[in-house]
Amino acid sequence: MEPETLLQPKQTSSLHSLVVELAAADKGRIPATLSRAIHALVLQWLHQGSPEIAKSVHDAQVSPMSLSGLMGNRRHKGSQPGDNFYFRICLLDGTLIEPLLTGLQQQERKPVILGKFPFVIRNIYTLPGTHRLAGATDFSLLAKTPAFSKDIELNFLSPTSFKQLQNIQTFPLPELVFGSLFRKWNSFAPDEHKFPDIQWKGLVSAYELKTQALKMESGAEIGAQGYVKYRFKDEEQAKIANILANFAFFSGVGRKTSMGMGQVRAVISEQLTVNSEQ
Repeated sequence: MEPETLLQPKQTSSLHSLVVELAAADKGRIPATLSRAIHALVLQWLHQGSPEIAKSVHDAQVSPMSLSGLMGNRRHKGSQPGDNFYFRICLLDGTLIEPLLTGLQQQERKPVILGKFPFVIRNIYTLPGTHRLAGATDFSLLAKTPAFSKDIELNFLSPTSFKQLQNIQTFPLPELVFGSLFRKWNSFAPDEHKFPDIQWKGLVSAYELKTQALKMESGAEIGAQGYVKYRFKDEEQAKIANILANFAFFSGVGRKTSMGMGQVRAVISEQLTVNSEQ
């Protein structure tokens, strides 16, 4: 664990994406379902840094973090000691970064147990450029989009689904995707960067999706993976959609984003329009 990677500015409006790299400490089969174990581990690290903050995160109606599942190469015949794995921790509230890093530092060389399988921490990536999934920004930087596109592609990296009229919808319709991002943005952004209510009028211009099952302790969750291209003809909605698409890297989208669902990355079209208001 490199100490310099743990240096981060203390900023309540900051957004963080950390990557925790693990090495298998034993041989054998790693459980397929580790979403709850990763969630519990992150809460444990937060608790070591601040019991009060950990409790507030646990009790939050809208989670201030999104988590990936365990990623890496799972051998068909079982993992071997030293095999490499990793997962992401994304924070939407900058006050969480200090207690989280405190908990991580206390972990040091102690084994990390996920689903009764032992790992050791190989590295922690927190700074942009240190890992393709690590990054940091803040709401004010995201809100100052100098240029925008009316075409946005979102890559759904883990199964993604939404609640729609008390049912589960697996197709990422524009109003569901950007409505989800809008609500998360307004839950955590400073008042000066909150958006007014929006009736989304985006269109799906192309997509390639497959439904995938994400195994969880309570059973499998079905969601969509792949890409969708969205088009916003309204210029003002296009500006906000671009901001929210970049925010999605940190927030995730849809249901159960603190359990590994809804991991997403944006691809903004190169045909950009300059934002004259900036």
